[in-house]
Amino acid sequence: MPDQSNKIQIFVTGGTFDKEYNYITGQLYFKDTHLHGMFERGRSTLDIDIKTLMMVDSLEMTDADREIIVYSCRKAEYDKIVITHGTDTMVKTAEAIAKHNIAKTIILTGAMIPYAFGTSSDGFFNLGAALAFAQTLQHGVYITMNGRYYNWNNVRKNTKTGYFETLK
Repeated sequence: MPDQSNKIQIFVTGGTFDKEYNYITGQLYFKDTHLHGMFERGRSTLDIDIKTLMMVDSLEMTDADREIIVYSCRKAEYDKIVITHGTDTMVKTAEAIAKHNIAKTIILTGAMIPYAFGTSSDGFFNLGAALAFAQTLQHGVYITMNGRYYNWNNVRKNTKTGYFETLK
């Protein structure tokens, strides 16, 4: 059997990361994930497996959706996982995953500005950081935003600044 220790599982759940902009109505909506194009554009040579679990805004994510994410993390063949997720309830999902003590490195990341908006999006940067941290951090559940990683239980989204920050 080939060595799978360096392979990274990517789970897509939606969030601002993958939203599209309707130029007529001005509304944001989901079409498909941008991750395949992002990896191509970034010239990534990582061994990855991308699976779309759902495409939902995190404010609309349910406990049943979180159960799907937890189940997928538990059943993933690889011990490095990156989850793209909406920023509003990212910490809540991280907590749901952490309760199960899964012996894997699980990183949740997202974007404040949709990738479809081009160079103004932070999604590309956050994805790159998440992939790097997935390869270097020990098993646990983390949130990666703004070039930093945070333990799931010591972070919050500051809704006034739009940045993630430590609690303590």
